[in-house]
Amino acid sequence: MTLSVALQMDPMEGVNIDADSTFALAEEAQARGHSLFHYLPSALRLEGGRVSATGHAVAVQRVAGDHARFGAAETLDLSTFDVVLLRQDPPFDLTYITTTHILGHIHPKTLVVNDPAGVRNAPEKLLATHFPDLMPPTLVSADPAAIRDFRARHRDIIVKPLFGNGGAGVFHLRPEDENLGSLLEMFFRSGPEPLMVQAYLPAVRAGDKRIILIDGEAAGALNRVPNEGDARSNMHVGGRAEAARLTDRERDICRRVGPVLKNMGLLFAGLDVIGDCLTEINVTSPTGIQEIGRFDGTSLAARIWDAIEAKFAATR
Repeated sequence: MTLSVALQMDPMEGVNIDADSTFALAEEAQARGHSLFHYLPSALRLEGGRVSATGHAVAVQRVAGDHARFGAAETLDLSTFDVVLLRQDPPFDLTYITTTHILGHIHPKTLVVNDPAGVRNAPEKLLATHFPDLMPPTLVSADPAAIRDFRARHRDIIVKPLFGNGGAGVFHLRPEDENLGSLLEMFFRSGPEPLMVQAYLPAVRAGDKRIILIDGEAAGALNRVPNEGDARSNMHVGGRAEAARLTDRERDICRRVGPVLKNMGLLFAGLDVIGDCLTEINVTSPTGIQEIGRFDGTSLAARIWDAIEAKFAATR
């Protein structure tokens, strides 16, 4: 099977080839003989029902500083492609949501991974709230009084932007911390976007586990340990990667969440689990597959492409 593949992602020139999951997916696609076309989300356009984008054919290689070689710029009809990988990073804002509406005009004739409607209906932190019994105590609100009340009840809390990513804007407020008022002023200065507030889980000191699900099935895991003095374990902000195996509790979480993701067309997803609690479900641009591969020797990029090819064949 030879497929034409369009990559909707951020600038490829700046990716870390040793960590970026989209780069690993592009490498695997190329090794299978699939052709690659790269374009930025800002280059997407919809006119007269036709979806197109200006971008470049691209060839990738695992050479630092020379990892992507581009062809001449061209504007192509995306309905002529077999697969579009929806892989730009959050924030999950109105611009991101608009791209999912536009790509909905070509899916599923052109297979978009992940399903744009599924992505639009599954903001990463909000999707997890459909499983409240799996989560730590959690509040989503733009009401300062509600947030203060939550803190009075749970005392030790995490405050984070609802549509952020990579650990940006995540704060740990201990019971004695007096900065909640200033923090809320800072967050709400730009508008009344709700925050997510959660009870702090001390188990995060042992790590925040990222579990990769492929078409609803657990495929691998990675433990991310925060630096001393930092409550965030994200590798973007210096979290240390460790090999990990799934516990019985984590397998139960995957069995609960996996079928929901599969039914929504969310073929590649990442669950975040601290201790026994699900904290987030990542569906826009999950990361971690390269790090997992270095620990256990498996290629999750290959397993993802196996799933994409099977889904493509099933829909033809």
